[in-house]
Amino acid sequence: MNIVHHKRFLGLAIAVALLVPGTALAQTAKEKELEARIAQLEAQVQALIGAQQRQQATIVQTQGALDQVRMAQTPPADAKPKIQAAPILTAGNPDGRFSFGGFIKVDAMVTDTNAGEIADGTAGRMFYLPGAIPVGGADESHADIDTHAQFSRFWFAADGEVQGHKTRGYLEFDLFGGGSNILGNQASTNTHGVTVRQAYVSWDKWLAGQTWSNFQDVAALPDAVDFVGPTEGTTFVRQTQLRYTSGGFSVALENPQTVVGGYRSTARTVSDDASVPDVTARWTQKGDWGHFSIAGIVRQLRHDTATTSATGSGYGASISGKYNVSKSDDIRYMLTGGNGIGRYVGFALGADGTLDAASNDIESTGLVAGFVSWRHAFDPKLRGNLMFSRAQFDNDTAVTGFGVTRMAQSVHANLIYSPFPRLDIGAELIWGRREVENGAKGDLRRLHTTVKYSF
Repeated sequence: MNIVHHKRFLGLAIAVALLVPGTALAQTAKEKELEARIAQLEAQVQALIGAQQRQQATIVQTQGALDQVRMAQTPPADAKPKIQAAPILTAGNPDGRFSFGGFIKVDAMVTDTNAGEIADGTAGRMFYLPGAIPVGGADESHADIDTHAQFSRFWFAADGEVQGHKTRGYLEFDLFGGGSNILGNQASTNTHGVTVRQAYVSWDKWLAGQTWSNFQDVAALPDAVDFVGPTEGTTFVRQTQLRYTSGGFSVALENPQTVVGGYRSTARTVSDDASVPDVTARWTQKGDWGHFSIAGIVRQLRHDTATTSATGSGYGASISGKYNVSKSDDIRYMLTGGNGIGRYVGFALGADGTLDAASNDIESTGLVAGFVSWRHAFDPKLRGNLMFSRAQFDNDTAVTGFGVTRMAQSVHANLIYSPFPRLDIGAELIWGRREVENGAKGDLRRLHTTVKYSF
C-alpha cells in the first residue's frame, strides 16, 4: 500500500468521524469508541508512512552502492577494467590497475652424451645449453634423468596514469635460483631460490630497469618445450637499460659487461670495467602477415687488472621476425652477425674477445648465428614445431688456442597438446653438437617433456 492510498483511507475515516456526531449525539459511548478507532487508524497510517520512507532511503543507498560496483566493473575508455573504486595503497596511484600472472612448468628429460657427462646440478642438465655439451671424452655408458620445476614463473604489474603520463611498474621472477644449502638438492627438499628476471618502470616512451635487451627480438622466439630451444642461434640477454621507444623504433643504453677469454686458454673472465654503455637500436614493422625487425649494436670491450688495461670494440646486426604462412602455419627466424658480441648469443657460447698477450688488447671474436623454426597447428588442441639452429665462430687460434668452441648446432622437433586452454603437455626431441678448434666434438641426444599451466 503506497502513501496515496494511506491518505485516502485517512480522509474517509475522518469524514465518517464528522458524520457520527450528527446522527448519534446521544450515543456518547459509541462516539468515544469511534474517536479511539480514528486515533488508532491515524497511528497505523503514520507508521506505514514512516516504514515506506525508511524503505525508500534504503533503496537509494543500495542504488548508490550498485553504481560504485558498476563503475569498478565497467571498462573505462581505455578498455582496462578497474578492479576497485579506491586505491589499494593509500600512497599509491589512485588510478592504478594491478595485475598478476605466471605459470607452473614441470620438466622431465632424459639426456645422453657421447663424449663425456654434463655435470650434475648444472644448467646444462636443466635445459639445452650448447656450451655445456662435453667434447673429446668417453662415451657415457647410460642416459641421465633430470626432473625439476625451476622454470615456474610469476609476475606483478601496476599500470596507471599520473598527471597525463602512462606508467607501468613490472616485476617478474622464476625459481631458477639454485639451492642455498644441502637441503636444497635433489636428495631431499629440492629447494630453489626466487630470482629476478625483470624489474622496470616505464612512463610514456621511456623505460628504465632490467628487461630483455633491445638487441633481442622476443616475439621471434620459437614455440619450444625447452627453456629456449634453438639456443646457439638465439640472441638472449636480460639486463638493465634506459630505453626510448617511438612507434616501431627504439634505442637503448645497456649494461656493458665484457666476457673475456684468456690467452690461449678456455678460462674466462666476466669484466665490469667498461666506461661507456652498450648502445642498441631496433626498428620493427608489424602487420597481419607477422613482423620483421632489424637491430644493431656497438660496444666497448674492456678488462682492467692491477697493472694493465686491455680494450677492444664490438659491433653487430641482427634481422628477425615471424611470417604467417597461413592460419595454421608460421615461420620464425633470426640471423645475427658481428664481432665482439659473443655474450649476446647462446648464453655466451663464445667470448666477446680474447686477451692478446702481444698487444695487451682484447681481440674481438667474430660470429654468425641464427635459427629457423616452422610451427604447424594440426587442430586447436595440437601443434608441432621443427627447428634448426647454428652458431659459427671466427677464432684467431694464435690468440685463443684450440680449446674454444668453433661451432655448435642443433635440431629440435616437438609436439604440444592442450587438452584445455592454458594447459600444455609437450615432448621435444633434441639433437645437439659442439665442436672446438682442435677438431674434438661431442653430441647430445635428449627427450624433454613438460607440463605447463598458465594463470
